[in-house]
Amino acid sequence: MNTSPEAASSIDQAALNRLQQGRHSCRAFLPAPVPRALQMKILHMAQRTASWCNSQPWRVHITEGSATERFRAALLSPRAEGEKGPDFAWPAEYRGVYRQRRLDCALQLYGSVGIASGDREASARQARENFRLFGAPHVAIITTDAALGVYGAVDCGGYVANFLLAARSCGVATIAQAALASRPALVREFFGLGEDRLVVCGISFGYADEQHAANGFRTARAPLDEAVHWQTA
Repeated sequence: MNTSPEAASSIDQAALNRLQQGRHSCRAFLPAPVPRALQMKILHMAQRTASWCNSQPWRVHITEGSATERFRAALLSPRAEGEKGPDFAWPAEYRGVYRQRRLDCALQLYGSVGIASGDREASARQARENFRLFGAPHVAIITTDAALGVYGAVDCGGYVANFLLAARSCGVATIAQAALASRPALVREFFGLGEDRLVVCGISFGYADEQHAANGFRTARAPLDEAVHWQTA
């Protein structure tokens, strides 16, 4: 029996909404690896990402097994003297509603793992979990071609969003991490990348430790009237 276009559209909408509602940034993973075949499914779906002039600027480098452990150790190592920061500058400032949303997210995380307000030592330990990859068995490093500038980075952002949803559809948990881009020279050296590849971010992935307190909260989204405006005249 053929499905009408309206019914098919409704099914697609429900599936996408379910994936978006169910996805969250996982901050504690189980050690079990994701089978290569399942990784390939995720990558094939993410590869359909739209890009400027179909340039597809993303390059993805994935660790597994001992490579993940070596990369984790490298990230946790002290910074070398003169080590430069990220290829793409951090935000100049979080102000207004952006500052509040960032603060709300941090307070939810700290509250979930029992970090008291003002406990800088404990919050620093939690931040260090980024470089431990939150215990994930895999990380995907996303890079773009330097010559493509901001457009390449924007396209990679689309790729990251699709990777997260594709992973969710396969029962795989993820977290996109700008923190990993804070050490681009280390990343390039580890993966043997040229200076023409700029580090956008990392995506740690695996299976969520659902019992861990860090996975016990969900962030909210702003109402549409804060983000969308129609011009009618």
